[in-house]
Amino acid sequence: MDNWVIQIIERLGYLGIAFLMFMDNVFPPIPSEVIMPSAGYTASRGQLQIIGVIIAGSIGSILAATLLYGVGRKIPRELMFKWVDRYGKYLFIQSRDLQKALDWFEQYGHRIVFFGRMIPAVRSLISIPAGMSHMPFGKFMLYSSLGTIIWTTFLACVGFYFGENQQLMFAIMHRVGYVILALAMIVCVWWLYRKFYKSKS
Repeated sequence: MDNWVIQIIERLGYLGIAFLMFMDNVFPPIPSEVIMPSAGYTASRGQLQIIGVIIAGSIGSILAATLLYGVGRKIPRELMFKWVDRYGKYLFIQSRDLQKALDWFEQYGHRIVFFGRMIPAVRSLISIPAGMSHMPFGKFMLYSSLGTIIWTTFLACVGFYFGENQQLMFAIMHRVGYVILALAMIVCVWWLYRKFYKSKS
């Protein structure tokens, strides 16, 4: 785990966790896969409470998702791609990343917001196409919050229980990432099958 992340968490506590998770969404190079396990590991040493770690991480992530949803809803699509082409490199975001998130959203519908909050790369961008498509805000918050809470809880618990064995910890996160992606694909294929079957009927 990155020592500087742990230092921020130890110095700022729950506020630091919320801030780092907020930045994870708006500045992808700071990954939640480092932040939340580090926070969980800090809690395992008695410096924080694990439930507080989960709440702080979820709040920071949800606030950032809400901000990006608002950006996507207010800015026209053409202007958004022009901005990413010009300034995205400073945030390590490319137009193809945004287009990928849009394609996922348009192909699989609102449910992808739930799974997207648990998939690396997609997690940081899925809120923008949700706003661009004018997804109802209440539905966005429901799916986004559920996905966020599940993901932050999992990462915090991995750090809490396996923080001393970093090799095992990262192996667990790596495998679970593939499992979540597989589950998301299964649900999306099932949804497309139902949609095709109904239209055929």
